[in-house]
Amino acid sequence: MKERVVILDFGSQFTQLISRRVRELGVYSEIIPFQKAPEYSFDMKAIILSGSPFSVRDEDAPKVDLSQYFGRLPVLAICYGAQFIAHQYGGKVEYSGTREYGKAHLHIQQADPLFKDIEEGSQVWMSHSDTITQLPPGYQLIGSTEDVKNAVYRKIDSNQAVYGVQFHPEVYHTIQGRQFLKNFLFDIAQCAGGWTPKSFAAESISNLRKQIGSEGVLLGLSGGVDSSVAAELLHQAIGQQLYCIFIDNGLLRKGEFEEVLASYQGLGLQVKGVRAAQRFYDALAGIADPELKRKVIGKTFVDVFVEEARQLENIQWLGQGTIYPDVIESVSVNGPSATIKSHHNVGGLPEKLHLKIVEPLRLLFKDEVRKVGAEIGVPDHILNRHPFPGPGLGIRILGPITPSKVAILQEADAIFMHHLKASGLYDQIWQAGTILLPIHTVGVMGDERTYEQVVALRAVVSTDGMTAEWADLPHSFLAKVSNQIINKVKGINRVVYDISTKPPATIEWE
Repeated sequence: MKERVVILDFGSQFTQLISRRVRELGVYSEIIPFQKAPEYSFDMKAIILSGSPFSVRDEDAPKVDLSQYFGRLPVLAICYGAQFIAHQYGGKVEYSGTREYGKAHLHIQQADPLFKDIEEGSQVWMSHSDTITQLPPGYQLIGSTEDVKNAVYRKIDSNQAVYGVQFHPEVYHTIQGRQFLKNFLFDIAQCAGGWTPKSFAAESISNLRKQIGSEGVLLGLSGGVDSSVAAELLHQAIGQQLYCIFIDNGLLRKGEFEEVLASYQGLGLQVKGVRAAQRFYDALAGIADPELKRKVIGKTFVDVFVEEARQLENIQWLGQGTIYPDVIESVSVNGPSATIKSHHNVGGLPEKLHLKIVEPLRLLFKDEVRKVGAEIGVPDHILNRHPFPGPGLGIRILGPITPSKVAILQEADAIFMHHLKASGLYDQIWQAGTILLPIHTVGVMGDERTYEQVVALRAVVSTDGMTAEWADLPHSFLAKVSNQIINKVKGINRVVYDISTKPPATIEWE
């Protein structure tokens, strides 16, 4: 990258949001744990310090040496970051007595480039229990709120652009947060911008071509957005040196294997479809525990994939659809995450196959993956697909899995998906699915009593899947779907709708 902004992460829940906001302004940003603060380099344009759940007064509070950056790079310190600088350089940070949380209004005490086009009294959002009661020597107050005197400060030395803000400019509730960041990035840090899906795609294709040379790459496709965009980037970089495998594990949606395979071949990808449903069913027989089901599905996938891979020649690379949140998670402030998503942690495949790893999307957030995909010509029906769990319907069938249960769920789910798309609701929803419950209920169909199974419909709205609200689907729509499922899917006599938010519930039931 020609320029980058480094975000030093102290463990804030909003760190990823800072990075996303910077990128939305056309500037490439990287999140790095504070323990691994990089040495200054010429491609760095600015440093942003994140918030943190810690207090700077704690003995084990995160600390970082900023001396190599001061005077060389503009620094924007947010919340804990602002308190850290104040505490570290001779100011005072004390417990505020009352937690300063929620909306406040900014009062500008002194004109500054950071406040360009910022309105007096603009709403900002606070989230901290400590407060800066005294600024360090050499720093000056430039902004306050009703309850926080030292809400915004800066270093007096004009050769050292160091700013501290006790509010969060990255969150939606700070109304002019985008303008604050824009002022810092372009007027203070003098960033050039130019980080766009188009520029990323062009640079990525060029770099992949150089990285891989004449060697072969093997990529496992899932039908999802990430693996599809990764495949197309690789395809445009190295053409027929890319070999793809798409495995039917018997846990896909109805008709999905054939439809997705046709889509890939329409893109010109070299794809081998492998039907392995019975092998998965045999491995899963009698297993009810959700985590064990995931492990069995993952292991069986690896076994099938390795067998297919060993039939190919001149393969030196394994392509993966890892995206930036997965990379961040694996090097988090609190150490590597205990659980990494199964479809990004493919059971030691690189070691088993003795392959090098190539991850074309490892710098991108999910929304950026879609934008890059659109830029390079991946069809909308792939880019707009709802997220689908790696274990597929295996974790939407509660309890042991059998081919007959899969068939029932596929039929019910197909009806739900059809009506979502036909009614124009599909694209308004982040994720939807049908869950087969391990209970039977009494019903009446005609003059006969039935004792059949229940399905739950689940649909949520979200921006990134980290939090989600249940989708308020029209009652008439739910009635139509329920009626058709009960009348057309033998084995189901009751349909319910899940109205749980995340948190406390998860999107999937297992």
